[in-house]
Order: sequence, then structure tokens, then C-alpha cells
Amino acid sequence: MVVSSCSPENSNIKTEIKIPVSVVTIKPQSISRFIETTGTVYSFKEASIKSELTGIYTLKRNPNTGRPFSLGDQVKAGQELIRIEDKEFQNTLQIEGKRLNLELADNNLKKQQSLYDKGGVTQTELKNSAISYVNAKYAFENSEIQLMKMSVRAPFDGVIVELPYHTDGVKIDQGQSLLKVMQYDKLLMDVKLPEKYLAEVTLNQRVQIANYNVAKDTIYGRISQISPVINADTRTFQSVLQIDNEKRLLRPGMFIKAFILSEKRDGTIVIPKETVISRQDGKVVFTVENGIATEKKITTGLESLDVIEVVSGLKVNDRLVITGFETLRNKSKVSIIQ
Repeated sequence: MVVSSCSPENSNIKTEIKIPVSVVTIKPQSISRFIETTGTVYSFKEASIKSELTGIYTLKRNPNTGRPFSLGDQVKAGQELIRIEDKEFQNTLQIEGKRLNLELADNNLKKQQSLYDKGGVTQTELKNSAISYVNAKYAFENSEIQLMKMSVRAPFDGVIVELPYHTDGVKIDQGQSLLKVMQYDKLLMDVKLPEKYLAEVTLNQRVQIANYNVAKDTIYGRISQISPVINADTRTFQSVLQIDNEKRLLRPGMFIKAFILSEKRDGTIVIPKETVISRQDGKVVFTVENGIATEKKITTGLESLDVIEVVSGLKVNDRLVITGFETLRNKSKVSIIQ
């Protein structure tokens, strides 16, 4: 652009105006395309435990804290958390008598087997001894099973998330809620995706998780289940995401965004989306060489939130205009600023 002065004194003075722009040298990069979805996560395992008998309630102490178990405490599978004592119930089980009866039946079976081997008893007498042993064994084991109901234990490694208050030493009834345990070092999320993505979603496909509570941390998951059926009403198919949550940064019930990695390309030309100018005859960008801006028609490929792949029209080491391109024309003279 050349500006000529109309003043007689300056009629021979010409000023060349160069448009200031910023540029970046194009280098091969990677670009990924994601399928974005949202949903609420839930625990990998959970169990609500109720009292299986009537008895005196005692909340056990957590050996790690030295105080009674409370909300948020981590527990191990099989760890005793609550005791329900009922002496009358315990006496009716007659567990010691059944233990002795089992020992007698076992000794008698061994004796009969020895006599049978020597021809001292018939096969019928041996089988009767075996039946007596089996019945005594089942009677003792059933009593042990009933006795175990007095001890409330964690069904798996997890965290106490519900613990209704009951006063120690007070009698509680059968069927009362005692606690709820969750395991959420892994989380699950149900998602419904449009049917157009069915061919792009596969088992064990990587997923990146975003939540405002964990903005500084990167959490990953994978596709663990895919339904092969399309819902005729919604035109979607159901999938299940399994999320690695070892640090327990996410909690069951949180609302999250999930980005399913659909496609990735390495060593390709990637430019900021904002530098692309869309026109009726296609998309263009500007490059600079020897102080001259040149308009380049491009063909694009994969897109992400901020960048876009250029399939044709640009090459590695081209100097792309990233600011100031709005006022450029083909062959405009430019000055490069930092």
C-alpha cells in the first residue's frame, strides 16, 4: 500500500506502510480427535449392610486411628467393624456340642474304615458311619455360619460412606441398617453415544477425564463395555467407562466430562483454528516469505478444540501468520513483530 501526499510541498514524498504481524514456523506435530460426553460416575463396588439378627450393638475401634470406626475410614476385606452380641442366640447354636459330636463322628468313621479294610464290618455299617460324619459336619458348619452373623465385617477393601448412629450397648433389631461401604479407587460411568460413533468406539479405548475439582491432575479411563444394540427411540448405544481413580480425586456422584480418543495422527501439520479464514471458495491462511504475505488455500483434516490439521496447502517450515492476518490481502507487505 502506497500513500501519496496531496500537499504541494510533499507531492514527491511516498510512504510505504507495512502491516505488523506475528508468525510461527510450522513443525510436525500430533493431533487427536475426541468424542466428548458427560455423565455421573458411580462406585466400582458398594454394599449396604443390615443386621441379620437382634442383639447388643458395639461399634469396633479402628486400629489405625484408635477410635471407633467413622465415616471416611478405609477398611480391609474381612475386617470386623461391628459386633452384635446375643448370648441366648449363641447358646441355642450349641456350637461346642456340635464340635465334639463332629470329632466323635470323625473318629468313628476312621475306626469303621479300618475295620472294613480288615473285613470286620460291612459296607453298610461303614456308609452309616460316613452319613453320621457328614451330618455332624454340616450341623457344626451351619452353627458357625449363624455365629458369624454376630460379627459384621467389611465385604471388600473400601471406604465407609454411610454409618447410621446406634448407641453402644443398646439392643438393635434384625434388619436395621448398619453401614455402607464403597470401593471407588475405580469408578464407572454409563454413557449413551450417537450411533454414528459405533464404528469408532472399541473395547479398552483410552478416555481422558475432566472435572473442575481435578483441573491440575490428569485422570484416564477406558471403554470397558459396549452394547451392540442401537436404541430405536434415541438412536444411541450404551457404553460403560471404567476410570482409574487410585488417588481418589473423583468421588461417586460427581459430574464429569469424558473425552474418548477416537483418532490420533503423528507427524502432521497442525495450526491454530483461529488462523483459518473461511470463504465461499474454501479455507485460506497467510504465510510470510521475504516480507510478503501470501494467501494459501488449504484442505483440513482432524480438528480438536483449539487446533486443526492441514492436509494440503502448507508444508513444514512455512511461516504462518498467527496475528494480524485479519487485514491482510494477498501479496501485502508485512513487518514481523514478536
